[in-house]
Amino acid sequence: MSDAKPRNLDAALALEDPDRWMSSRFVSDPMARADLVALYSLDNALAAIPRKVSDPLIGEMRLAWWHEAIEGLLRDGSTRGHPVLEALKSCHLPMDTVAGLPDRRIADLSGDLEDEALLARIDETDGVVMGLAALRLDPAARVEQVADAARALILARGGHADRAAVSHILKRGRGALASLPLPAFPAVAHAALARSYAGKGRPGPVRRRLSITAAVLTGRLV
Repeated sequence: MSDAKPRNLDAALALEDPDRWMSSRFVSDPMARADLVALYSLDNALAAIPRKVSDPLIGEMRLAWWHEAIEGLLRDGSTRGHPVLEALKSCHLPMDTVAGLPDRRIADLSGDLEDEALLARIDETDGVVMGLAALRLDPAARVEQVADAARALILARGGHADRAAVSHILKRGRGALASLPLPAFPAVAHAALARSYAGKGRPGPVRRRLSITAAVLTGRLV
């Protein structure tokens, strides 16, 4: 189950997840930035499982592997030679919550969800990860402050919301986001790309950098 081949997680994240990688560049503390890279690398590994398997049982087995691996990490420091687990070993994250992330992805194995079920899934997965990242950057951050940012981004990337709907969600969440401590803003800055995704486009490197930089500088996604 382990793709234990050594690799640089930061470089891998830059290739596989350039949106969150770019946001993490605005974290000045190198230890906090490394923790976000570890968290995002784990999240990407978990989120990829439902996309890669056609048999839900196989998906459950792979998610169970991650659950057991993180539990083992917490219990005795075992990393199974996996680079993500190695990175998580030194993280300053609420690891009890991190250990529950694989179980939160089980609903993804049941196929496409709609409406309230889809929103609940986003809240339980991407919203929690975004909240964990914000909390790592500032202990005063709360998951409800970033909920609409996560919803807008994931709905847009999945083709579930057009630009008007995404703008509405982001504007609705503006008040909560305004109370997010400024040091935690890099955890949500990449949600500024939601409208680009909703426009059926994939932001290129220049648009990505400009949008995320503007969001960090202004403390606003819209």
